[in-house]
Formats: sequence, C-alpha cells, structure tokens
Amino acid sequence: MTDALNQVNASRLLQPTQLASAGLSGASAAGGKEFKQLLMESLQQVNQLQQEADAKVENLVTGKSDNVVEVFSAVRKADVAFSLLMEIRNKMLDAYQEIQQMRI
Repeated sequence: MTDALNQVNASRLLQPTQLASAGLSGASAAGGKEFKQLLMESLQQVNQLQQEADAKVENLVTGKSDNVVEVFSAVRKADVAFSLLMEIRNKMLDAYQEIQQMRI
C-alpha cells in the first residue's frame, strides 16, 4: 500500500525530468513552465493534500465520517507528499551550497 501511495504522490509532484529540463533559462522544453511555477504548483498540491487530510481527520473525530481507512490514506498521502517536498528542498539547498563553494 505504501508503494502505491508513493507512486501517486510522486506523479502529482515534481518529476525529476521536469526539474532537469527546466535548465538555466527557467523554461522547460516539455511543458514550457518555469522552474518557479513548477515549485509553486508543487507547494499548492502539498498544501491541498494536507488540508484534505485535516478535514477528513476532523470529520472522523466529530463523527461525520466513520471510514478510518480513508482518513489514514489521506493522512499518509499528505505525509509522503510533504516528505518528498522536503527532500527536494534539501537537495536544492545542497546544490546552492555547492555552487557557493565553487571557485571562479
């Protein structure tokens, strides 16, 4: 079940090919989107998943819903999406620090 969630969230967030094709010009060859726009869309998707998970947990706690599996699935999707986003951030920071250390 975890593998399926990872595939769903990874397909909804930034793909490595989208990051690589963004290039120095900022526009990707495939979609024509700028790197900044890809990041902002990913942030919005993660935020949406987290809001959906919060709403489902609230519905479960207040008794409006009794589907625990659906709630667990939503929370897990939000967790995986957020973890992926944090890993992307960490890699970007590592790359920035490496560029800072380069000698010209």
